[in-house]
Amino acid sequence: MSAALDTLLSTLDLEPLERNLYRGLSPQVGWQRVFGGQVIGQALVAAYRTVEERTVHSLHGYFLRPGDPSVPIIYEVDRLRDGKSFTTRQVIAIQHGQPIFSMAASFHLDEAGLSHQVEMPDVPPPEELPSEAELKAQLLGRMPPEMAAYWRSERPIEIRPVDLSRYAKRERRAPQQAVWLKANGDLHPLERADGLPLHQCILAYASDFTLLDTGLLAHGRFVFDRDMMLASLDHAIWFHRDFRADDWLLYVQDSPSSSGARAFCRGMVFTRDGVLAASTAQEGLIRERRAQ
Repeated sequence: MSAALDTLLSTLDLEPLERNLYRGLSPQVGWQRVFGGQVIGQALVAAYRTVEERTVHSLHGYFLRPGDPSVPIIYEVDRLRDGKSFTTRQVIAIQHGQPIFSMAASFHLDEAGLSHQVEMPDVPPPEELPSEAELKAQLLGRMPPEMAAYWRSERPIEIRPVDLSRYAKRERRAPQQAVWLKANGDLHPLERADGLPLHQCILAYASDFTLLDTGLLAHGRFVFDRDMMLASLDHAIWFHRDFRADDWLLYVQDSPSSSGARAFCRGMVFTRDGVLAASTAQEGLIRERRAQ
């Protein structure tokens, strides 16, 4: 297991303070604000700590304030409902006495039912794409300094873009992309018997990595451009079927619209054998900075 994945797992392992109260820490990696996926993942862990024998099927969160990585985050869980089939939780993440994130999550008792899904796009498998080490060798010299610094560091999630051409030059293109991703290590020794909570929490973390970036493709911009201000405003995930976060997952993303300094982006997560595991949606701020 990579050191970065070990750090992520420690970050997701919240400290219980009192009934319905948990404390989470942020890795000290030099970021000015807490990564949104970290808050989503920790909030889902907090909600799971109050639920038994049910699996999350959807969550909807709003980012209210930037998170401060230098201080702990307190997660307060409100047990809204425990029904016969569904359980509902609300989680508020708090720093400096103010909420920075709110999330509602619904959990469902496993049951059989009708099933259908869309087909996975036909893309090259991850083994035919450059590894992260190979990507660094190819692209670091051509990337903006901020993007190069991001790719240079070890990360808990390995990402292999299906199409690398967008990194070679700036051009407007269809706002859609696909990346393969997986946890950078074996999770078998750490998971619960059914395996789901850990894998869902890791996917919740990873689902925020490239989604908003999709909205910039139509404008020939990069997520690390200094004249752009980007921030996730909300985030939703629907979990459809079982998956493993330490196996390759295909994250297919598009952005149907951007206007008013906001981009709306969607994603579908497939297992490598074509099973639709989850869907995501997000609206984010994509504001152009005005010259001073």
